[in-house]
Amino acid sequence: MSNIWTVYGTELKSRFFIGSALYPSPEIMQRAIRASGADVITLSLRRQSPAKKGGEQFWNYIKDLGCHLLPNTAGCHSPQEAIAIAQMSREIFQTDWIKLEVIGDDYNLQPDPFGLLEAAEALIKDGFKVFPYSTDDLVLCQRLQDLGCEVIMPWGSPIGTGKGLMNPFALSMIRERLPDVKLLVDAGIGKPSDACQAMELGYDGVLLNTAVAEAVDPATMAEAFSNAIRAGRIAYESGIMPARESAKPSTPTVGAPFWHQN
Repeated sequence: MSNIWTVYGTELKSRFFIGSALYPSPEIMQRAIRASGADVITLSLRRQSPAKKGGEQFWNYIKDLGCHLLPNTAGCHSPQEAIAIAQMSREIFQTDWIKLEVIGDDYNLQPDPFGLLEAAEALIKDGFKVFPYSTDDLVLCQRLQDLGCEVIMPWGSPIGTGKGLMNPFALSMIRERLPDVKLLVDAGIGKPSDACQAMELGYDGVLLNTAVAEAVDPATMAEAFSNAIRAGRIAYESGIMPARESAKPSTPTVGAPFWHQN
């Protein structure tokens, strides 16, 4: 099975998208990202501004990794704010990729579906390749596809909670109904088995940050997630056996066992 897949026409080897926030130090962040094998790093203009020498050491660590950058609009609460941050990010980071976040609720950081659609439509018209962070609402994801999003990133559970996939049925339905869209589970992944489950559902990748950055050993945890993501994808492509309501023997009972025959 080939490890190569494409996102907005760009070939990637890893299905692991990893965040760059919350690490104890830039050095630990760099070691963790390298251990993850990820090709794509998310980062926020609000936290670092290389154009103004903001976080220059951090920026140098990011550049040394040689990964694709996926700037995000984290912390934006209106379409206008998200659009402005996206345009500044494109200029500073020299990429038309943008992870679009429009937050509608400060308690659980749930995306605002109306603001998300408005911002996505404007950014796509402006030439951006949009990676929208959404809830696991099928209709919302369909509308994002209709606007031209080739990638959609529904949450597993609210950002930073580590609760894993709260609604696997909803995620499965999105996968089934949107077969031509690249889907990544973004947010709420707490342990490698959560990431494996997402991949077993047929998702194309996983984006996470907190579960690696806040681990006792971020680099080792990043490696664990990388292995889980690969395992889940291989299992999905190999064909996972369906669950059954009744037992089925794995050993046939017809005839005598071969070791009893003369």
